[in-house]
Amino acid sequence: MSITVLVPDDTGLRFLAAVDGVRAVRYDPGAGPPACAEAEVLVAYWMPLADLLLVIGRLPRLRLVQALTSGVEQWAGRLPDGIALANARGAHGTACAEWVVATLLGLYRDLPGFARAQAAGRWAPAATDSLCGKRVLVVGAGDLATRARDLLTPFGAAVTLVGRTPRPGVRPLSELPGLAGEHDVTVLMAPLTAQTWHLADAEFLSRMPDGGVLVNAARGGLIDTDALVAEVRSGRIRAILDVTDPEPLPPGHPLWTLPGVTITPHVASATRDEDERAWTVAVRQITRFVRGETPENLV
Repeated sequence: MSITVLVPDDTGLRFLAAVDGVRAVRYDPGAGPPACAEAEVLVAYWMPLADLLLVIGRLPRLRLVQALTSGVEQWAGRLPDGIALANARGAHGTACAEWVVATLLGLYRDLPGFARAQAAGRWAPAATDSLCGKRVLVVGAGDLATRARDLLTPFGAAVTLVGRTPRPGVRPLSELPGLAGEHDVTVLMAPLTAQTWHLADAEFLSRMPDGGVLVNAARGGLIDTDALVAEVRSGRIRAILDVTDPEPLPPGHPLWTLPGVTITPHVASATRDEDERAWTVAVRQITRFVRGETPENLV
């Protein structure tokens, strides 16, 4: 007897084809109810949540939603009782950590400035700052945060992790306000929850040292955007943002043009093997579920 798993793309069909006890069926949330009400697992990617909830409402035997993303805050309180939720923790940490290192190196070594000089046909030698020796505060202690620490450390950065659960190598979240002023860089890599909403508010940003850099590789809602605009406009701190609030930024928003702001369009984990990485984790979770075991990434 097999368990029916609804998947959103052909990659899912390919990855699940070799899993014993699984019948993978592709679905399209915008095309009406799937023709397999016996499905017990649904794999969700970047789709409108309202459409997905309509599909879920037509699946009386559904027991697990497996997300292909690490962040699943949009699902909070939205799933019916009896349906578990698992994320793709472990799939995107290295790619996001690479993005953090790449953007910090670009900022400190002023690669944009040299690119502008090249475009103007100017040979403009200049000494720059360095990532080596910087004190980096990473807010978060999960896969993304630990991979960021692992990649930043070889560049000579001193990294401090802050998490909800203090343990060896992880400072408690209650110490965050004081730590902000002791670090050159603050990297946000925590999930978006009621506790972390606007974590980087006006008070937090005011504690950052002059010349500090705020990096957001998590969710836009962790930052109070108005407070960030005010601090960056003053020239006191800089920001590197892969996510924003609102997202995407509307035309004319000050963050587009403020000096000291670098923006990428939510691509920190978007490498060419992103789908394969996410599906590798999803298959591991689904295999455990089929065997009657608890998926490791239950939220």
